Amino acid sequence: MFQIKNVTLVHRKDLRTIIDDLSLTLNNGDRVVMIGEEGNGKSTLMKWIYDPSLIEDYVEYSGEKAVSGEKLGYLPQELPEEDKDKTVYEYFCESLFFAEQTPGDLSKTANEFGVEKEFWYRDQKMKTLSGGERVKARMMRILMESPTILLLDEPSNDIDIETLELMEKLINGWKGAVLFISHDETLIEHTANRVVHFEQLRRKTKCRHTVANVPYRQYVEERLRGFEKQEQMAITDRKEKEIRDAKYRRLLSQVEHAQGSVSRQAPSIGKNLKDKMHSVKSMGKRFERLDEQMTEMPEQEEAIFFKLGDDTSAIPSGKWVIQYEKEILTTADESRVLARNLELKIRGSEKIAIVGTNGCGKTTLISLIARQLLERSDLRAVYMPQDYEKLLDMDMTPVDFLDPSGDKEQRTRIRTYLGALKYTADEMDHPIRELSGGQKAKVLLLKMSMSDANVLILDEPTRNFSPLSGPVIRRMLREFPGAIISVSHDRKYLSEVCDKIYRLTDAGLALVK
Repeated sequence: MFQIKNVTLVHRKDLRTIIDDLSLTLNNGDRVVMIGEEGNGKSTLMKWIYDPSLIEDYVEYSGEKAVSGEKLGYLPQELPEEDKDKTVYEYFCESLFFAEQTPGDLSKTANEFGVEKEFWYRDQKMKTLSGGERVKARMMRILMESPTILLLDEPSNDIDIETLELMEKLINGWKGAVLFISHDETLIEHTANRVVHFEQLRRKTKCRHTVANVPYRQYVEERLRGFEKQEQMAITDRKEKEIRDAKYRRLLSQVEHAQGSVSRQAPSIGKNLKDKMHSVKSMGKRFERLDEQMTEMPEQEEAIFFKLGDDTSAIPSGKWVIQYEKEILTTADESRVLARNLELKIRGSEKIAIVGTNGCGKTTLISLIARQLLERSDLRAVYMPQDYEKLLDMDMTPVDFLDPSGDKEQRTRIRTYLGALKYTADEMDHPIRELSGGQKAKVLLLKMSMSDANVLILDEPTRNFSPLSGPVIRRMLREFPGAIISVSHDRKYLSEVCDKIYRLTDAGLALVK
């Protein structure tokens, strides 16, 4: 059993409480998903659970945790900086348990994760692996160390659909407890049997958490019904109060008028009116006490508001966006052939996605396509890479990055846009490196929105958005009037946004939808 008690986390820079007095117990068989908008403290809490020293630089914390004979296995959201220049073999050798693995053990694990048996011994640096391969390598090392509790921060990021299904099987079959964060709604729906929901209300001046011992989809539906019921009760209470208060004001006015009209020669009538006024005022005080118990309007975190493109972003149906051909696709260092005989043709405002196994070259391919389209003068293309740091200046604030000119009116508009994306005034002035992955993604999306682009090139566009923001992002992309060329493993994105889906294999691109 694992337990945390009365945990409170406060951001040092702006003294904002992100989690307040959280208590949670994990038992064997629990598959607990932590959900909430970007920047609401999910990853910070998971770091504290694993090792409080990981957050000491930017968060003050209080509370306690009790571990009863449990061993924690932790998958952070990003590969630690100190591991990026290690070879794959060096990375595995750092685990004392690697030497204890038999060839059969290694072969079985490699097969389960869909990598070749020689993967363990690669001299390729960890930072040069595909995003999915890095997740696989880190999970494989964690599992060989035989943890009893898994702490997984975005285990679904960058992995292919086959590995997503493996991850679902792993989480569902885990005998101990699993506490995880994911933006993949399908994975959550297929695995989580408990939900911890973190919210920041009233422009992030108040935090709230909900612990629900039900599956995710049931939680979402019950929460919506609860809000609707509470809202209806609050509306009914306010209507009844309005009718009651109107009657009360009329009665009070009548008694006051009668008191003003009574003759001094009628003391008995004056006394009766005085007693009646006393009763009326007592009634008013009773109504005030009842008002304090009146059903409140439900509070929930406001949905983000966002729009990409306008009518000028539409592309004529007959116009070729791209007619791409490449005989051989290789890795960046040309050490390995990834695919042959590539051909991709897109016309008009089509929205397409490229899928495929991890390491097959999807990111390499879309970066080459981006390079070609960004040079076109007849199109307005923008590119959102998987690695945001390729475009973001991590030392700049979001406002400075979006408007380096310093124009006062433009910066005011940008702050309004960021506010609609649920940034606080303080967060707008934080260096980008201090923001969550989802907040960084929003900066790039806002940059796209301000660019008047008619072609979006997106590498895993939904990977860092919460399952609550996901529907908004998908609708925004679906309604974008221009063309979209993307790489994604998000099954809801693929089904809701994309007109065509291509699978990249070593033989080229094959249309699967």
